[in-house]
Amino acid sequence: MPTPLSRSLALISGVAAAALLAGCGGSSDSDDDAKGGATTDSAKIPVVASTNVWGDVAKQVGGDKVDVTSIISNPDQDPHSFEASTRNQLTLSKARLVIANGGGYDDFVARMTKSNTSAAKIDAVQVSGHKAPAGGELNEHVWYDFPTVEKVAARIAQELGKASPGDAAIFEKNADAFTAKLKPLTQKEAAIKKNHAGEGVGITEPVPLYMTEAAGLENKTPENFSEAIEEGDDVSPQVLKETLDLYSGKQVKVLVYNEQTAGAQTEKVKDAADKAGVPVVPVTETLPQGKDYLSWMTSNVDALAGALDK
Repeated sequence: MPTPLSRSLALISGVAAAALLAGCGGSSDSDDDAKGGATTDSAKIPVVASTNVWGDVAKQVGGDKVDVTSIISNPDQDPHSFEASTRNQLTLSKARLVIANGGGYDDFVARMTKSNTSAAKIDAVQVSGHKAPAGGELNEHVWYDFPTVEKVAARIAQELGKASPGDAAIFEKNADAFTAKLKPLTQKEAAIKKNHAGEGVGITEPVPLYMTEAAGLENKTPENFSEAIEEGDDVSPQVLKETLDLYSGKQVKVLVYNEQTAGAQTEKVKDAADKAGVPVVPVTETLPQGKDYLSWMTSNVDALAGALDK
């Protein structure tokens, strides 16, 4: 049976343990975080990205100093039809850094972060400097543009450094290392341009255009086709025929096909390419399973080069 002395010692030990645990919490919901102050050395910076593409770039830059949540990460889901939930809003409300793609791609982020005035916010399209051409539509798929990805990585390092000044040098070093790994990708694009500049390619959506343009290739797909597919609209019979004729007429050397948003009309295009012996290069809008940004884009560029060399 416990004595009065042993009960007193147990009570004192419990109070001390509770105090110790309270002092070591370091969660992202602490008062310092809520006020937007610098994080403590023991706390990871909560980062929320609209897609796992930008989430992976944030991980590359932040390393073990960040806790990254990517809202859109299902490779089988069409990002254009994504519907944000109250759970997503709660996640965004706790972020210290929010990374959106911008350009109309993920408008829910701006809408859901209006009340989170303490979070730093990065809009990749704004960082890119890309504008819509006169009378045309902005291509918001800027993660296929390697100079933009380099700029966004540098901006992430800058914002993380503000959140945790003691780690600023680490973030800058990580961003530099990531940028160095982008160089081979731009070199691969330059090699494609040297060997295939001016050759025609077909697309189903504007997703890969920054990559194909950097490689010196000419998009032959009618704009009315790719825009309609991107918006989820039906393509007129005339425009569909013009698109299919690109393949039967051997006007393109490769089809770069967004397999993440496939539908009946894009399947007809793929079938036309297969029938004509035109190589098909599949691309996606979010990271495939088991890939990080660099390995994913290396696969994309290598597949494009291999198809053109056939």
